[in-house]
Amino acid sequence: MRYDAQNLIIHPEDGADPQLIVAVTPEQAGWDYIHFQVRHLTATRTWSFATGTHELALIVLAGRLQVQSNRGQWHLGQRSNVFAGLPHALYLPWHTTLSVRASTDSMFAVAWVPTTVEHAPHLIIPAEVQVEIRGGDQATRQVNTIIPPGFPCQRLVVVEAYTPGGNWSSFPPHKHDVHTTDAAGQLIEADLEEIYFYQFDHPAGYAYQRIYTDAQSPLHRAGMPIDTILVAQHNDLVLVPEGYHPVTSAPGSTTYYLNVLAGSAQSLANQDDPRYAWIKGQYRGRDPRLPIYEASAGDR
Repeated sequence: MRYDAQNLIIHPEDGADPQLIVAVTPEQAGWDYIHFQVRHLTATRTWSFATGTHELALIVLAGRLQVQSNRGQWHLGQRSNVFAGLPHALYLPWHTTLSVRASTDSMFAVAWVPTTVEHAPHLIIPAEVQVEIRGGDQATRQVNTIIPPGFPCQRLVVVEAYTPGGNWSSFPPHKHDVHTTDAAGQLIEADLEEIYFYQFDHPAGYAYQRIYTDAQSPLHRAGMPIDTILVAQHNDLVLVPEGYHPVTSAPGSTTYYLNVLAGSAQSLANQDDPRYAWIKGQYRGRDPRLPIYEASAGDR
């Protein structure tokens, strides 16, 4: 599949399903693994699904939900929006039937990928979410790791990030499009598909995201290189099938994005663009605007 500025970004639009904000399928993305949707439910409304031969992650973006399934039932969610606290999430294995009911007006993301292994359901509460301030200077950002490498699942990795206005994220540019190991068999880079789902704390907020491949990329070698810059706005979905993918946040608003990754390993192994990796040794400080919130007593 040849990628360009039109098919690497998906904008929300009204359709037959009024609960659906934005979505992508593997067929639409031209990849193998990630199905992704963002949905909203008004209080007392429900959404039902069956995972089939997939494992699934549900991340609460806003509101409170009840989930009933053949694997158990859970109450999750507490933040009013993605800028107001740490997330609740739920991991569910294959062959799960579930019904999601909104206790309040709510928004949630759901991602599912093929699996061949059964793992136990897992409710992820805010106290389990690892908060990290990464980078420095104008490349400072906050990362909340929801489903990290090593989590008991087969493929899914899920994080969310906050980039203050004027700052860069996913920088130095990094890629994860070739599965590479060293002589000892240690993983150097995984081949991962990735989505970026964007929100902003100001209605006029936006971010630029560049996606570009190098000579090692399978697409590049096939004569279909990527080099484009996308303008991401509220509720937009950006696809990263291959290549480096840095982000910069427009001044005046904080950029939020949710990442879902899946591919050749349950890992975040990546390689920096060697032209920019040196910047890691030059940071003089971190942006005092982060973290955008502290963990509350209710997160424990």
